[in-house]
Amino acid sequence: MGEQAVTGADGTPAEEKTPDATGDDAAAASGGDPTPTGPASAGMTADGQQAVPADVSGAGMSADATPGAPAGPASRTADITAGPGGVMTDEVGVVTGELTLRTEHADGRVALRVQYKDADEWYAVTGGSAPLADPAGLDAVHTVAVGLLNRPEG
Repeated sequence: MGEQAVTGADGTPAEEKTPDATGDDAAAASGGDPTPTGPASAGMTADGQQAVPADVSGAGMSADATPGAPAGPASRTADITAGPGGVMTDEVGVVTGELTLRTEHADGRVALRVQYKDADEWYAVTGGSAPLADPAGLDAVHTVAVGLLNRPEG
């Protein structure tokens, strides 16, 4: 994991010392009173409102985030077989056969793109873009798009 500096309430580095296994240091720091003296909730209350201004640096990190990598659009892909009439694209017209469908979410919009399976070029599906404020809806949109465009039986 690595080491991280611990700062006091005023932002200055905290004094280095070995943790006390018995808890005597904590009791002494609070005058013998076992009641905690500072916020124990990282500045948040049960209703989601901030109790007091607090710096909780690093609290928004995701376990599967790649450090230093820019946040790009979220996307899902699936291999499909276009049905009769193929899939209409903005760039090249109708594409048919074995395709890969990619559903992307970026900047509050969802967009569908297709490519011939294992090709390099992606094409925007005509009419395949719409507002989608919540990226949590990406999976549902992708599932519907696959259901509509995948027609292996014709």
